[in-house]
Amino acid sequence: MPTNFLQTKKRKGEHLKIVLNKKVAFKEKTTGLEDVSFKEIELLYTAIPRVDKKKIDLRTAFFSKKFSAPLMVSGMTGGVAEAKKINKDIAKACEELGLGMGVGSQRAMIENPLLTETYFVRDVAPKIFIAGNIGAAQLEEYSCKQIQKAIDDIGADALAIHLNAAQEAVQKEGDTNFSNTYSLVKKTVKEIKKPVYVKEVGNGITFEVAKLLAKTGIKAIDVQGAGGTTWVGVESFRGNKDLGETFWDIGIPTTVSVMETRKAFNGPIIASGGIRTGLDVVKCIILGADLASMAYPVLKAQNKGGASGVKNFLEKIIEEARTAMFLVGAKNIKELKKKKFVLKGKTLEWAKQRKLV
Repeated sequence: MPTNFLQTKKRKGEHLKIVLNKKVAFKEKTTGLEDVSFKEIELLYTAIPRVDKKKIDLRTAFFSKKFSAPLMVSGMTGGVAEAKKINKDIAKACEELGLGMGVGSQRAMIENPLLTETYFVRDVAPKIFIAGNIGAAQLEEYSCKQIQKAIDDIGADALAIHLNAAQEAVQKEGDTNFSNTYSLVKKTVKEIKKPVYVKEVGNGITFEVAKLLAKTGIKAIDVQGAGGTTWVGVESFRGNKDLGETFWDIGIPTTVSVMETRKAFNGPIIASGGIRTGLDVVKCIILGADLASMAYPVLKAQNKGGASGVKNFLEKIIEEARTAMFLVGAKNIKELKKKKFVLKGKTLEWAKQRKLV
């Protein structure tokens, strides 16, 4: 068995254990969602929402796939035995609810095709949107033909290329050559026969990066901002503690990541990174996102209650989003996007300095 495969498998297993058992949230930096309030609420306009909560329509679409709500589960795992059940449980819940999901980095199954089953969920989720996943650092290592086969083998509707420079910089065996990332993303977009989008892994996207990415032809951006799980922190627990502690909180908060990306990019935006409630989902859509994505709380729900645990958790998020839409007087997602907001605290300071407002 190739050494790189054994390293990848070991690392995937360690990641799962650390995320489930250690405190891997940002320490000082938050998502910024606590700095967003609604103009209507402050002005009491919501005393008469003028909508029927029961008739609020949360439906939306992403890459021509229908979603019952603007919510998906971000790709987390694959490549180790326990990932098979995790991914299937999440897929079952998403299929029942009409939501999308992603899988973790498919590097492991490219290195060892026998691990494909740890990513494959089409047997329990034949209709929903599913995103494949490969790291930007691996685009030089694997051909587009190999990547195409990987996403085809799991029946994915799109490919997510994840940007994880901060994680790689702290990871003991990290791939830190990002000198050709722009050209490699552009090449991948051109050659892969499925929509390609880019996602961060918890450190956010700036206006400048979003503007650069727009030139590659990608179809969407998942900002995955700072404030939720820090993979720098995860790698710190794996053995690079000193470097990890120094850079633990590096990144752009989720709120301003959404705003910066929207200013530079006209395509669909996924807001992720510390999304914990349906109210967070609604805030992000008002700020400029089209969907919101969650990972850590879904993993915790699966770990505690399997597929039914995931379904119950996601149903709670959807109901919270519906309630938030009712309280701002939005009967559908189109109306929600037009709602105004006010900013305060650090988010307002950031927005002013970066001329986002």
